[in-house]
Amino acid sequence: MKSETQKIVKIALSTLVLGLLLGWLLFGGSKGNATEEHQHTSEVSGETIWTCSMHPQIRQTEPGDCPICGMDLIPLENDNGSELDPMAVSMSKTAMQLANVTTEIVGKTAPVKLIDLNGKVEADERSIYSQSSHIPGRVERLMVNFTGEYIKQGQIIAYIYSPDLVTAQEELFEARKVADTQPQFFNAAKEKLKNWKLSDNQIAQILQSGTVKEELPIHADVSGYVTEKMVNLGDYVNKGKALYQIANLNSVWVLFDIYESDMPWVRKGDEVVFTIPSLPGENFKGRISYIDPVINPMTRVAKARIEIGNTGLRLKPEMFASGTVKAKQPIASEAITIPKSAVMWTGERSVVYIKNTTSNGVNFVLRDVTLGPSLGNGFIVKEGLQEGDEIAVNGTFSIDAAAQLAGKPSMMNPEGGPAMTGHNHGGMKMGDDKGTGGSDHSEMDMGDPGLENKTDHSDMNQRMTATATFKNQLKQVLSAYLELKDALVNDNAAKSNAAAKKVLSALEHVDMKQLTDKKAHGHWMTISKEISNSANSISKISDIKAQRDHFKHLSAHLSKGVKLFGVDQKIYEQFCPMADNNKGAYWLSTTKEIKNPYFGEAMLTCGEITDEM
Repeated sequence: MKSETQKIVKIALSTLVLGLLLGWLLFGGSKGNATEEHQHTSEVSGETIWTCSMHPQIRQTEPGDCPICGMDLIPLENDNGSELDPMAVSMSKTAMQLANVTTEIVGKTAPVKLIDLNGKVEADERSIYSQSSHIPGRVERLMVNFTGEYIKQGQIIAYIYSPDLVTAQEELFEARKVADTQPQFFNAAKEKLKNWKLSDNQIAQILQSGTVKEELPIHADVSGYVTEKMVNLGDYVNKGKALYQIANLNSVWVLFDIYESDMPWVRKGDEVVFTIPSLPGENFKGRISYIDPVINPMTRVAKARIEIGNTGLRLKPEMFASGTVKAKQPIASEAITIPKSAVMWTGERSVVYIKNTTSNGVNFVLRDVTLGPSLGNGFIVKEGLQEGDEIAVNGTFSIDAAAQLAGKPSMMNPEGGPAMTGHNHGGMKMGDDKGTGGSDHSEMDMGDPGLENKTDHSDMNQRMTATATFKNQLKQVLSAYLELKDALVNDNAAKSNAAAKKVLSALEHVDMKQLTDKKAHGHWMTISKEISNSANSISKISDIKAQRDHFKHLSAHLSKGVKLFGVDQKIYEQFCPMADNNKGAYWLSTTKEIKNPYFGEAMLTCGEITDEM
């Protein structure tokens, strides 16, 4: 039995020695090669780049602290397939296809904008004539009885009975009797009739007949169409009273509306191609001869006039017209133009994504641009792009979403940083379970109008470790906030401006380096940015209703900050169900007494306490 045991021990020892020998042969002998390979890789990669996990735009060649937030820098990996530019977001060919991302190389062109115009046909104002009566009296006969009738120059259009005319004729007959001895009286009598637009021929007929005519015929002064009939049979008219309005329609105007945004493009002399709905299949052309120097205060448009011949009178006043003008921007040289689909707006900024192709693949980098006039389907770019740059023209929101999720610079977060989640400030539930001592803020929307990033913020309901210094600095922010709240309670917009500036000042003195935990650090960055945005907006506006809208957002984020880190002070969270158009809104207070900042004196005591912190 003993010999068998010894035999087993010898076999085990032999196996162990053999295994050690094989291990040395397989791994020990290749150690030098592995070292050489590692050194070769280091030589290829060059020096290590250090960056901040919260601010990937930070790049240093040595380890240290982030100059923005104070966190320890981490090495930027440089494996195959990784992106070397921390500002860029990488996308594979498959991802680009799924997101329908397409690109286009930027070039210069002569900017031309197709502007659609609407207008209508009008009579040429210079060819409109008011046919008036040159003698007072009563309308005995009307020879033109309806609007639209065509009359010729010299045609009798009406007969007027005038007692003054009867008297003037009698004076003429009496003056003729002494014409040989007192010719001046005879000439004066004739001139009186001429002042009433009687011709020499008519006066001669009166003298030849020797009888007084009780009716005076009114002759048309011009040829044209009656556009307005202003008298009826039996009406009494004064000297100079208009009887008809007559228009010569052999040439007409087409008046097009030009909106304010299009005025920099449209110029006198531009050719307009237009159509008339009642004349389908026909195109008309004309050049702009005049543009109104003032804008109509009601419609906010100016009129552009085209003068056009009207052979056959086919164009009738009040017909609608639809035209197009190829407008050119008055610049000396060609300009960079890009499609509208390539641009994203944040209200104050316009951004595009630049495509870069490296040995590691394709990536996109955000770039701010300054836009010039709109081209209808595109824009002129004044600054930010150069000829030859390749930009994304489709799928830009997909690229931006990837950038936000990766914490890279994006449309709503130009400096980069941790991805944000969404919440509805207006309907934010800051204490659904009343009396539980806590409020649910697990879903926060940082205001992106077209995107909701779903980052996990479930740990934002738990108290996080913060130094006493940080808590005291946060308490100073709260103190300035309470001044702002009191100013709104008192309906004082001016004091709200000043208090909001105090909030911004206190916020600048909060030292993020006091938060050593990465999650706490990230949450405070998100919260402080939103507080800063809201306070900045309040400090710049004087409309107290708008201030209260921003105060709602500020309260939501500051409440979360107080709950996460604490301020060593009892704080009451209060709620008014009628604020924000009956959606409800919260605010913070150091007293139990309800003083509503959303309504002020109008409903000072509307609200209730929902939480104690």
